[in-house]
Amino acid sequence: MEHVVAEESSPHTWCDETVLARVAAIARGPLAAAAPRIDGEGLYPLDIMGELGAAGALGVHLDRYGARFGLSLAAMQEASRACGSTGFLMWAHDVCGLYMEQSGNPHLGGARLEAHARGLTFGGTALSNPMKAFSGIEPMSFRATLTPGGYLINGTLPWVSHIGRGQYCGAIAAVHRGDGSVSHEVMFLLNCDERVELRHCPMFSGMEGTSTWGIKLTNYFVGEAELIADPARPFVARIKAAFILLQVGITLGIAQGSIDSSLEVEPVLGHVNRFLHDRPDELTAELDEAVRDTQRLARTAYDGSTDYLLEVLDLRARGAELALRAAQASLLHQGARGYLMSAAPQRRIRESHFVAIVTPAIKHLRWEMARLSAEELPA
Repeated sequence: MEHVVAEESSPHTWCDETVLARVAAIARGPLAAAAPRIDGEGLYPLDIMGELGAAGALGVHLDRYGARFGLSLAAMQEASRACGSTGFLMWAHDVCGLYMEQSGNPHLGGARLEAHARGLTFGGTALSNPMKAFSGIEPMSFRATLTPGGYLINGTLPWVSHIGRGQYCGAIAAVHRGDGSVSHEVMFLLNCDERVELRHCPMFSGMEGTSTWGIKLTNYFVGEAELIADPARPFVARIKAAFILLQVGITLGIAQGSIDSSLEVEPVLGHVNRFLHDRPDELTAELDEAVRDTQRLARTAYDGSTDYLLEVLDLRARGAELALRAAQASLLHQGARGYLMSAAPQRRIRESHFVAIVTPAIKHLRWEMARLSAEELPA
């Protein structure tokens, strides 16, 4: 497979136009060609992720490169337009970099963060369970106990994406006192070395190319060099909106790719497709509005207000719902050709289902919006 090789760059050359042009070349070239294998064979596209890193797409949201969340989201949308799995990997990688930088831990910054931002090393996020635990939906899976110099972590997580041997991810554990009660939570960078048991997951209906594993930890030691936040809750509250907002790029890209598939058959099927709901022009108008809202919210990704978080939650839910509708519309517009297992609409339907259930799922988003809205109401 022929790959686009980005020229050697430095953060100073990562201007918006250059990054987007490089990402578009990768997305429409090697990524589009690899998408069927990523989906059908579970190909983990680390080589393409490396190219996206060299293009600047995995680092521009960081403070050190201008905190350009809008550019990061646009790049993620472009990649997700070709392959939702790769868009999801970009999100997992982006938020891991965000954890590292926002931790303020010098052991996680510097050269280590630079390598991450350039796609020279790879890391994801294990915050699905903690995010639901903080919302009261399920208990925390990892348990931590104090030990000289740090913490010992025990527990199991059923699936964590964008990891593998030699990679890493951000994780959270509840700190238990001697009597079994929880004092607080600690967030840390989990290195997937020989101390970590990686377990194969059951086969999912899609997103098999995201290198998703179960993790089991037994007395895994976390020292000062791996600490992201202690306690974790204030840190998570500060980055929560950015964490969720970055996911919107995946939903917009899947919706755009689905609209592309509907438009593809318009010259030959437009005369009958005009009787369908969710026509490409209607969906495009909704997508354009969502993109405008995304870019506006991206200008203040660390706004800590409840109103801002509610807007982000609503946009994330709207994006998932738009992706679902656009993906189904693409199948209906393409008809029998879209029902082939190899057809792009089949893949995007499964991708859209994923963004509807991945944390925060649509039901989780609505739960959070209802809770926050109730807290804003007078007694």
